[in-house]
Amino acid sequence: MMQFLWKYIDDMVGKGLDIAVIGELFFYAALTMVPLSLPLSILLASLMVFGNLGEHFELTAMKASGVSLIKVMSPLIALIMMVSVCAFFFQNNVLPKAQVKMWTLLFSMRQKSPELDIPEGAFYDQIQGYNLYVKKKNPETGMLYNVMIYDVSKGYGHASVMVADSGKLSFTEDKKYLFLQLYSGESFEDLKEDRSLGKRGNALYRRETFSLKEIMVPFDANFTRMDDGAMRNQYVGKDLTELRRTVDSVNVKVDSMGNSVARQMLHATVCGVPVRKNTIKEGKTVEEKVKPVAMAMPIAFDSIFAASTSEKKSQYISDALHRANSAKQEFDYKRYTFEESLMSIRRHQIEMQRKFTLSFACLVFFFIGAPLGAIIRKGGLGTPIVISVILFIVYYIFDNMGYKMARDGHWAVWRGMWLSSAVLLPLGVFFTYKAVNDSAVFNPDAYLNLFRRITGMHQVRHLEMKEIVMDDVENGVALAKVKELKEACVSFLEKYSKPQSYLKYWTYGYDEACRTDIADKLEDVASYLENSQVQLVINKTADLPILRDLLLYQPAKSPKFGWLMVVLFPIGLLVYAFGRSSQKAFLHDIRHTVKVCDSLTELLQK
Repeated sequence: MMQFLWKYIDDMVGKGLDIAVIGELFFYAALTMVPLSLPLSILLASLMVFGNLGEHFELTAMKASGVSLIKVMSPLIALIMMVSVCAFFFQNNVLPKAQVKMWTLLFSMRQKSPELDIPEGAFYDQIQGYNLYVKKKNPETGMLYNVMIYDVSKGYGHASVMVADSGKLSFTEDKKYLFLQLYSGESFEDLKEDRSLGKRGNALYRRETFSLKEIMVPFDANFTRMDDGAMRNQYVGKDLTELRRTVDSVNVKVDSMGNSVARQMLHATVCGVPVRKNTIKEGKTVEEKVKPVAMAMPIAFDSIFAASTSEKKSQYISDALHRANSAKQEFDYKRYTFEESLMSIRRHQIEMQRKFTLSFACLVFFFIGAPLGAIIRKGGLGTPIVISVILFIVYYIFDNMGYKMARDGHWAVWRGMWLSSAVLLPLGVFFTYKAVNDSAVFNPDAYLNLFRRITGMHQVRHLEMKEIVMDDVENGVALAKVKELKEACVSFLEKYSKPQSYLKYWTYGYDEACRTDIADKLEDVASYLENSQVQLVINKTADLPILRDLLLYQPAKSPKFGWLMVVLFPIGLLVYAFGRSSQKAFLHDIRHTVKVCDSLTELLQK
């Protein structure tokens, strides 16, 4: 509403408008903002409701009792569907009338004369045809002192000047005229100007001295509402049926204009020779093609032009330019008419699509807000408002971009108007799926682990001593597991003691079975020893690395692909450089595992 106020404040300030008129304008403006505010309000409300339910563990209690999230949402889904249906009828029936009233009222305000407020010591030009200067005025009595008036209502060639010692302004009862009383002054007027000889003749002036002079000046201070019939015929004031009817009629007009241009081009003459002619056969007019004129040899236009006189050449060029400019102006006018008609069609089609996009946006925002509130489990006005504003900004940007692309004809109208809904619909499906399956969408550890797996970053193992242990650690079993892990690591180090060459890297790499075996044994040792009641054992077990399974360890699963990458030397060499770095880090983890196994063996033996 503030944006609307600042946009049109110049049309309202200084007009002396009644507060009821301004309030009526703001009421209609508020109705036109429902398509923006309704989806946002549904998003915020659903976020707050399900955020509060999640924050107070009410959703947890419902799910524990066997009530699914979809079943919890089902009454609200029915309510939102009713709101969506009402939104369609609002867009189709209420909004066009509100827009007609708003724009009619706004244009009426623009045409209203400004409120009469004559300043001191400056010329006032808001009275049409007059410039008024007042040196001083008395607000209590309304008297004006040292008044100077320039009357240019008859044109600047017949201007008159009035100077008075004092004066007084008032309105007539119908507020359509200003009544000006001047006291003790003089007036100067240009009476006659002789222009019959094309030059200024003897100018005659009239000078008048008066003690009282009364002037009636047209100045309509009333607020007159325009007829809203013209605005009702615009695209903003039509319902779905009227929009379709207008689109069909304008399409027929465009088709007829295109057919007319096509017929004109088909019947155009070439070098003065008609291409088609109409003949009458059996009482009917038949259009036939004119056979081309047979020539023994081509006409040498350049030689004909060169043989002409300079006067003829100039005439030829002048005629050609005249015809070219005439043809260009004609087709520019037709192009402008076509573009105007196509713009009208797009405007009406945009309004047709808007009747449905609001209802669909309400559904989409509910299926974003409700599951998102159940996931974040934050109610109140803090987090929900932040998330709502961010999502709504995304919606508004895409909606505005799609509207402009459709309006300017760069995209099809349906594609531009449904762009925002198409962008947010997958988001609503995703959040609903995650909320129904109790997925941790906003768990930072899960995303950090995924990022580490993709980028190859090291992960740190976190172990803490358990208060209650179901399976006690037996030293004999633990020593056997640690020994088996160490032997597998040593065997791997002996097998890959030297760095792999470029050829061996792409044909063999690090054996996946060996890597998987070591990783399984390492995790088995870690899961077994985390039940230990000795803090030193827990701390040392936490030093075991988390072995990563990266594609760069063995990039070529197929020998054919490996030999292909060997042949593609520049690309293969770049991958080989990164792969060797990853293999080196993997060998470092294996060596570190051997050291940890030695330390664990020593601790367990003690």
